[in-house]
Amino acid sequence: MNPWRGLQGLPREVWLVCISTLINRLGTMALPFLVLYLTEGRRWTPAEAGYGMMVYGAGALVAGPFSGRLADRLGHVHVLKASLWSSGALLLILPFATTKPLLFALIFLWAGLTQAFWPSAMALLTGLAGPEQRKAVFALHRLSVNLGMAVGPAMGGFIAHHSYRWVFWTDGISTLAGAVMLSLVLKAPPAPLLPHDHARGQSPWRDRHLAYLLLPFIPMLMVFFQIEGTLPLWVVRDLGLGSRFFGLLFTVNTLLIVLLEVPLNLAMAHWTHGRQLFLGSLCLALGFGLTAWATGYTTLILTTVIWTFGEMILFPAMSDAVATLAPPDRRGEYMGLLSLTFAAGLALGPWLGVLTYALAGPRVVWLATFVIAGGAGLLLVRFRTPGTAPRTGI
Repeated sequence: MNPWRGLQGLPREVWLVCISTLINRLGTMALPFLVLYLTEGRRWTPAEAGYGMMVYGAGALVAGPFSGRLADRLGHVHVLKASLWSSGALLLILPFATTKPLLFALIFLWAGLTQAFWPSAMALLTGLAGPEQRKAVFALHRLSVNLGMAVGPAMGGFIAHHSYRWVFWTDGISTLAGAVMLSLVLKAPPAPLLPHDHARGQSPWRDRHLAYLLLPFIPMLMVFFQIEGTLPLWVVRDLGLGSRFFGLLFTVNTLLIVLLEVPLNLAMAHWTHGRQLFLGSLCLALGFGLTAWATGYTTLILTTVIWTFGEMILFPAMSDAVATLAPPDRRGEYMGLLSLTFAAGLALGPWLGVLTYALAGPRVVWLATFVIAGGAGLLLVRFRTPGTAPRTGI
């Protein structure tokens, strides 16, 4: 039996969005190397670099709900294109910032413009296919993201070895290339005329099921985003394994996703959301927790494999759970709140991780990730989509 057959019959527009995302992601390298750029390229302290990551997360935090609501009104395709054009242009000028306040301001703006892409893309993809195809659509989109990530950060490691500025310029050029492709082949439908607010679906801010789903997800994401904060410091600064090996860890991560995520999620299509979320949380807890004892090439690759399985299980399940809860005319807002949790995790996780790293040492950070991810998983295991019968066990 072909494990990829679930991708057959997806609409043309789904493939176009995913191909544009792939082009963009082939050059994605600026964010994974932001901490190293600030510490090695700008000679900032680790604590100052942590504030830089917090500023990026704050920009994404502000943009998430607003961009999702804007996309529901102006059209998801319009916001997609605007996000790619503007964020790509900003990446080209960001390395020219000469002062910390200006650089912080550009990082904040870059985060907000980049963040606007995700609620629009996820809401658009949700509406392009029926519920029975939704898992396949989300799996394909993540496949395009991670196929690009198999190349981008690894290439970024070699580029950073020679010039951190070119890390940003290469990322910006690839983002603009994705914008060109999307503008040429994907036509934007007219913005729909929405009914009055009292006739619309429930606001995501009042959805208790969504709150129960997303609140435990924030600390989970704080753990996951140590890949942007403490992990590069552990690998490059403390263990002395170099930026190129750090880039290679991303390649291992994304190659596993490219090869296994679609078949894995199609095989789990009939699992409850709670069961998938718990299993993904457990893998994240083990992968990052065991990093406390990972001091060489082999052990770091092994822990990367473990938390990668957590990512492959956890993130598609979360996207599908939120899409299932969202009313059709509120998809952008619901996906905006999901992106808001990612922004919160990105704003808090690397910052707190780097501060803890500096004050208490790396092993305290990695042991804390095990406790946090494991505890969040125990909460998420109880989640059930409204209207489904509870099952015994997990």
